[in-house]
Amino acid sequence: MTACAIEPEAASEGGPPESGCTITADGAYGARLALDGDSWYPERWTLDGPEPYAVPLPVSQPEEPGTQVQPMGDGRVLVCRPVAGRHVFCLLYPTGPGTGEVMIGAVECPDEDTRLRLLPPAPGGEKAYALAVGRHSSAVWQVVGGAFGPERVAEIPGRCSGGVWLDRTGRMLALDRELGDRTKAVVVDLERAGEISPLLQIADDSDDRLLLADPDSGLLLIRSDAPSPGGGERLGWGVLGSTLPVRFPECLRLADCAVTPFAIQPGQVLTPENCGVALRIDGPVGSWVGLWRPDRRQVHHLAAPAGWLTGTGWWTRDGVLHLPYATAEVPCGVARMAVPSEETGDAPPAPAGDASPAGAEPSEPSEPSEPSEPDPPEPVAPRPVPLQQAPLGRLVTN
Repeated sequence: MTACAIEPEAASEGGPPESGCTITADGAYGARLALDGDSWYPERWTLDGPEPYAVPLPVSQPEEPGTQVQPMGDGRVLVCRPVAGRHVFCLLYPTGPGTGEVMIGAVECPDEDTRLRLLPPAPGGEKAYALAVGRHSSAVWQVVGGAFGPERVAEIPGRCSGGVWLDRTGRMLALDRELGDRTKAVVVDLERAGEISPLLQIADDSDDRLLLADPDSGLLLIRSDAPSPGGGERLGWGVLGSTLPVRFPECLRLADCAVTPFAIQPGQVLTPENCGVALRIDGPVGSWVGLWRPDRRQVHHLAAPAGWLTGTGWWTRDGVLHLPYATAEVPCGVARMAVPSEETGDAPPAPAGDASPAGAEPSEPSEPSEPSEPDPPEPVAPRPVPLQQAPLGRLVTN
């Protein structure tokens, strides 16, 4: 089971935190900031048992809205608190009726232009990393798992965003680097002192960002503004190291809607076109869920469960999407969906607050659109190729 690769930006100073949650790479635990009256507190979700359940982890003082939380593989919750020009890290865990707290250390950010946020949970769950973005450079910090507290492990010229793990060892980290007037995805090798290599190069004058990656199949979900007949940014897919170009399916371009992938089905080794992809779709009527596979020409639109922690979810290897939600009646719940077997067009559902039960499709499907692209090619084993010959860079692992 693989969790989503979602990593929300830190809440703005004085503003509310994101409504979603963060999930470990193996889907065992989740963590979020929950609200009790006017007070925020960390909450851990246990997701690998027969039924999900939440454990509140309040400390002596309520958390500020800018606090970030992340679950670790052993069930503890990492907390990052901004305090007077620095970020303080600690680990929380339940201790009977109370909450235990282990202080880790702090990262100084004296420059008011520097922003620090936690990167998505690392594979294995034993380490955690943060990205500090300054005016002219970015730094990757290992904040959990080091010998002496937070340790800077990479320094990258340019301003970085994003953050996607490319392997299951927590060594290869992809970041979107803004250097000059262009943004390109690069790979940072954390075991080679932060050695940097290019990953995406669709056009010289395009902004190419990596959104998601699956280590099993090599499937990559990207966003690029490379020149196209319709103009604007497009959502596309490719395979790490493949000789095939990135493809931009027309079905992922929805009028008046923002489409963001948040989870990829794991376990489809050498068959990336069979991976289920979960999409968050934001439109005029609210947010809902899209289910898609690269070998399909259509997106299936499904109503999100009421109280969905928007943009959060994870797949099992057998193709079931899990969506965490919280309502007054069910404070810790998980809805399940599967990719429909038939290719039928679907209309967007009602807003999430008025959604039908999880997995229910809208009652009036639209007519299927005509295929806009050729059948997908036969799957090929990902292999490194020169960057000049393909849009995806090579992954050096030895």
